[in-house]
Amino acid sequence: MLKATGAAGVAVTAATALPATAVAADSAFAHPGLLHTGADLARMAAKVKAGAAPYTAGFAKLTANRHAQSGWTPKPQATVYRGAGSPQNYATLYNDIHAAYQNALRYHVSGDSAHADTAVAILNAWSGKLTSVEGTADRFLAAGLYGYQFANAAELVRDHPDFDLSRFQDMLTKVFAPLSDDFLVRHNGAVVTNYWTNWDLCAMACVLATGIFCDDKAQVARAVDYFKHGDGLGAIRHAIPVVSGDGLAEWLEAGRDQGHALLGVGLMGTFCEMAWNQGYDLYGYDDSRFLKGAQYVAKWSMGGEVSYTANTRAKGAIGGWSGRETASAAAGVDPVMTRPVWAMIANHYTKRRGLPASYVTRIAAKSSPEGGGGDYGPNSGGYDQLGFGTLAFTRDRVADTGASPVPAAGASAPSDSGARPRTGGTASPATGAQDLAATGSDDIIGWSAAAGITAVAGGLLLLRRRDRGRRGGAE
Repeated sequence: MLKATGAAGVAVTAATALPATAVAADSAFAHPGLLHTGADLARMAAKVKAGAAPYTAGFAKLTANRHAQSGWTPKPQATVYRGAGSPQNYATLYNDIHAAYQNALRYHVSGDSAHADTAVAILNAWSGKLTSVEGTADRFLAAGLYGYQFANAAELVRDHPDFDLSRFQDMLTKVFAPLSDDFLVRHNGAVVTNYWTNWDLCAMACVLATGIFCDDKAQVARAVDYFKHGDGLGAIRHAIPVVSGDGLAEWLEAGRDQGHALLGVGLMGTFCEMAWNQGYDLYGYDDSRFLKGAQYVAKWSMGGEVSYTANTRAKGAIGGWSGRETASAAAGVDPVMTRPVWAMIANHYTKRRGLPASYVTRIAAKSSPEGGGGDYGPNSGGYDQLGFGTLAFTRDRVADTGASPVPAAGASAPSDSGARPRTGGTASPATGAQDLAATGSDDIIGWSAAAGITAVAGGLLLLRRRDRGRRGGAE
């Protein structure tokens, strides 16, 4: 399934059907090493201390968020419900996760230990009480989205003396990862194309993030292999099915609506960033296919003309009801709609790799400074990304833009693309057809513009952004 590159150290072996709870005895991965490495956190702190733009504007967005205040009181639940069940309490979970993440990030930038203590208190409260995630098919969304986010929040304080690491790992491997792992295998008893791209992507993000956090090499291998070769619509060639000659590649969910396409781009970027920080270059996989898809979504979201090849997907339950749905054109867009996803993608391709990414760069500038959960409306869609990319992912251009990611100790940077590397979980029962979610609910100029936007961050731009997160979340 995965091929080692030889120079990367000990090979990561393929995973087959190992349980999600199988954790390696010795650490195979770099920590911190999900969305943020130690070098990333040091860069943020140094840049903010020096008063450097746009980091200061990004940090101001963080400190102004109500979730980023020390003393946040968690409200842990034994069971979280999304889609069905009583009470529908998943908002309690995502608000607490974002409070933990934002306080942990604020601690690393400011050095104020009260924020680290707050993050630890939130995370320990949940790992001491949560036993299950339940509901309709939406339980898979909850497991995927909140599993990857929980892992990222905890990764930032995993060495805190009061953090119960083993108990938190146990919660991730028993509550979140099994649902996500099972979804990628069984898709809730549906035909594999029943669920749109973002369903797979949030499950993939959870499997990868929890695998890294828990040092489970087999789990990480499953996630990476699914990105490349999975049967569902989250695998890269299914999510981005058509590459055109103009450097763009069609994003499948552009035929659905803008909000879910933006969500998908953000989730795939999150997946690629976490993988990159462990030595896997999925950003560059298949001739940087993700860049071409992100460029497409960026151009389209800004009101540009894009092509769309009609596609028909099968829907329904295996052995049950069936149907087909055709998307024939890219949906309409609201040019002011945004999500905090672009800084991460733009900085990778233009600063780490030195590649042109004009549309992505322009939309990143337009979206700057990026906020996080609580800045994009009160509904779940405003909490689907952790955000704060202006602070977290702005970086100086590296001298060697052709370098591969540095593999973590014990890991390798596999590639089976044919080019040089660029830089079974616990089963849950499939439910009936009624539970399927068929109804669910130029670069220099661009970066100069970003600097200009941060200079007026307190003015008209932010006033215009107040309504941007108003459309719904993953489904």
